[in-house]
Amino acid sequence: MERHYSVYFDILDRLQDLYNQAIAPFTRIHQIQGKAHRSPLEGQTVSRVPGVVTAVRDNGFYLQDPIGDGDDATSEGVFVFTDAAPTVQVGDVALIRGTVREFRPGEPDGGNLTITQIVDPTVRVLFNSDFFLPRPTLIGSEGRQPPTEIIDNDAVEGNAENPETVFDPDEDGLDFYESLEGMLVQVDDAVAIAPSNRFGEVYVLPNNGENATIRTPRGGLVRRENDFNPERIQIDTSLTDAAPAVNAGDRFDSITGVLDYSFGNFEVLTTSPLSVTPGGLSPETTSLTPGDNQLTVASYNVLALSPDDEEQIEAIAQQIVNNLRSPDILGLQEIEDNNGEVDDGTVDASETYTALIDAIAAAGGPRYEFRDVPPVDSEDGFPGTNFRPGFLFNPERVSFIDRPGDTLSEGTQVIDGVLSASPGRIDPNNPAFEESIRPIIGEFEFNGDRLFIINHQLPI
Repeated sequence: MERHYSVYFDILDRLQDLYNQAIAPFTRIHQIQGKAHRSPLEGQTVSRVPGVVTAVRDNGFYLQDPIGDGDDATSEGVFVFTDAAPTVQVGDVALIRGTVREFRPGEPDGGNLTITQIVDPTVRVLFNSDFFLPRPTLIGSEGRQPPTEIIDNDAVEGNAENPETVFDPDEDGLDFYESLEGMLVQVDDAVAIAPSNRFGEVYVLPNNGENATIRTPRGGLVRRENDFNPERIQIDTSLTDAAPAVNAGDRFDSITGVLDYSFGNFEVLTTSPLSVTPGGLSPETTSLTPGDNQLTVASYNVLALSPDDEEQIEAIAQQIVNNLRSPDILGLQEIEDNNGEVDDGTVDASETYTALIDAIAAAGGPRYEFRDVPPVDSEDGFPGTNFRPGFLFNPERVSFIDRPGDTLSEGTQVIDGVLSASPGRIDPNNPAFEESIRPIIGEFEFNGDRLFIINHQLPI
């Protein structure tokens, strides 16, 4: 392998002798990346950047220097943005000329970090060298161990990109993954800490989680006030194939891919299909059979449920009846309006609730009733979906206290021991809810006692 590396740079050295001395020397990728979140060469034109193509996307490709400078703090990978399907292929040895840019995904003033790129490139393929690729950097106990508690504790004015911020990959999770941006990485003996989500992403720990902080009995990872779990690694299979169905505790022998950044998270874009070994985790079932004086309450995120999601509705109904044992009150999150993602001003979700209620009854559960507060069109969730939290309740066991009131613009208050509106929104104008689903509160009666239940989910 090392012989191949030396041959590669021997060819580049010979090419250097053939160029006119007025032409700039090589610009290495670690010089572009630097020891920071933003490139020290940002805005500059760089000439003759050598590297090997490690992965290809529909709008560019990843280039990596297979030797580097030996400094873990400087990444040896970079994304070359072509704005169209590139003509290179994995294994190509190339020289790149272009402009260094820091691209920030999403809104310009949003919370995303920037991605270092070479834009407007001129690409010269020297030869295809698919007999070797740069050796992946191992993430884990046998390679580079990610921090396990701190995301970033020294950002000046809360900005990791501030030039005065100390770049500390050994302690700060943000800096650790930034130092690998665009590079081939490998995660051995990975274990999933949660089910794959609706975007096909999987969250894992290296080395079967041996260096992770507190784990849950079901295999998850506990987030605490001063521990935000930077050792958790997000895996994305969009470059290879559809993500396999994964559950917490499932295992992978090895995961290889390029380190990228998307939607506020560093992630590994896999360059080969995942092979999963099931961990044997089965769904939990409550053992509680409530008595006449016991009230059962559960929370369930139905993950963007619309009336057209027949299979999802059936699966949720079965879980509510058989695993949750038909609780008296259910706080649901991510209920979509009657036509799902169609953006036509519809905010009513009665058809979504009815479809789920009918499925629960057909599965042997009670005939629930529902309550919610329809949101302002396209102000909650994604445009058209109008996500909202809502309540299901069993009228044979519990009563809902309906008390009309305008809570779209005015928040619900507790006045003389009762709610000013039920159901109602809580502090809907608070800036904390601008990027999330606004919570609601409902007033119930059980065996002559009144209770308030708040229904809220984490930001989307």
